[in-house]
Amino acid sequence: MESNKSESRTKRSARGERPSRSSSAPEMISSEEISGWIIGRLPESWFEQAPTITIDHDEILIIGRLSAPDLGEEVDDVAKAAAEAGRITRFREETREERMTIAREGQHHFGRVISWGAEIGGTKQFFTNLSIPVMTRLRQSERTVLDTLVDSGVARSRSDALAWCVKLVATNADEWLLKLRKAMESVETIRQQGPLA
Repeated sequence: MESNKSESRTKRSARGERPSRSSSAPEMISSEEISGWIIGRLPESWFEQAPTITIDHDEILIIGRLSAPDLGEEVDDVAKAAAEAGRITRFREETREERMTIAREGQHHFGRVISWGAEIGGTKQFFTNLSIPVMTRLRQSERTVLDTLVDSGVARSRSDALAWCVKLVATNADEWLLKLRKAMESVETIRQQGPLA
């Protein structure tokens, strides 16, 4: 059932439809408010610590850290990775209904799809993740960059190549992007303090 809902959300996104926002939901909701609601709504027994919550205009991604399975001392990396993957699979199945309920409530409150993931050690899995096509116009020199990545086997398509470029920028410009986000949040705070129209 969870995968079917994910597929229908992806189809809506491919048609350019955004998740429906509750008519009573405010236009601007801060990331802190969303994160606070999610942390307050999640069962405390699910994760070892507060989950990582990533928010954009379309999606809220919740990634929680699970407790590692006890395998003893002398275990190779393959067995460890398999045990971690098994623990994540168990968590996914056992919490499916409650996660779907939280996701429905969150979408009603915030007008964004809620997606899930979990991690243990070096293993991270996403259960549902929104994929949205981004329309863009590129000049020939920019398309050549994407085609080079495709031709060299780094990416399967121009779409994959563009996603690869975005990840590369995010990795190498992480500190700058963080400063930019903080500056944008400050501007939004000041805007909200202004006189009402």
